[in-house]
Amino acid sequence: MVPLSRIVSALDEELRLDDFPRDVSRNGLQVEGAAGGVSKVCCGVDASPAFFEEAIARGAQLLFVHHGISWGDSLSRLTGANYALVSPLLRAGVALYAAHLPLDAHPRLGNNAGLASALGLGELRPFGVYAGREIGFKGALAAPVPWGGFKARLRDVCPDGRFESFDPFGDDARPVRTVGVVSGGAAEDFPQAVDAGLDAYVTGEMGLADYNALLARPIRFAAAGHYATERFGPRAVAGWLRNELGVDAEFVDMHLRF
Repeated sequence: MVPLSRIVSALDEELRLDDFPRDVSRNGLQVEGAAGGVSKVCCGVDASPAFFEEAIARGAQLLFVHHGISWGDSLSRLTGANYALVSPLLRAGVALYAAHLPLDAHPRLGNNAGLASALGLGELRPFGVYAGREIGFKGALAAPVPWGGFKARLRDVCPDGRFESFDPFGDDARPVRTVGVVSGGAAEDFPQAVDAGLDAYVTGEMGLADYNALLARPIRFAAAGHYATERFGPRAVAGWLRNELGVDAEFVDMHLRF
């Protein structure tokens, strides 16, 4: 058994929570539990009832998620839906830890570093300012590839994500080499990729307003799913917990098509 306090301190330090004071997520330990220590951690993308049920069934005493349950004053009252969400953790004595922007931005364990590396991008540099911090990465492929080939690579990396793309140039053969990556719901940040002179921009989802904005500031754009682009961090954290703290940890994939 590893004391919960030791795991929390190690995560707080590694993820540098204090560097993200403007994050609306209440990052860190959100629900206390694991009074007897932690022998099993389940890591996931979302603090959802389905994830809680699966992780508790697997014997976890600590859950690590990217999207937690405490956003601003969202838990000001533990009634109704809030109580229904939290009560399974309280009954099971299971702790919950969340890391939102700190996990997006981490250079080794983060969603964006993981996605960029999976796409074959090298020479990674911080990119994509959100809430006052760079949370994404930009990089370059070893050699240019056709836009159509790059999109196929993204589908392979995020196979079950909801895929959308936009090419103002209308040419899948046109080469792409430099790419900006900001996972999740960061479509509105694509102008930063335009300003940086990048060939393409990758995120998780896009909407009608994003499409219309892309017509005014064109760049090759691809969205591979909010959930699908944010698996990388929780999966990496599971490996880090095993290697650094010697605790049994696994990533629980809920296979959501969002």
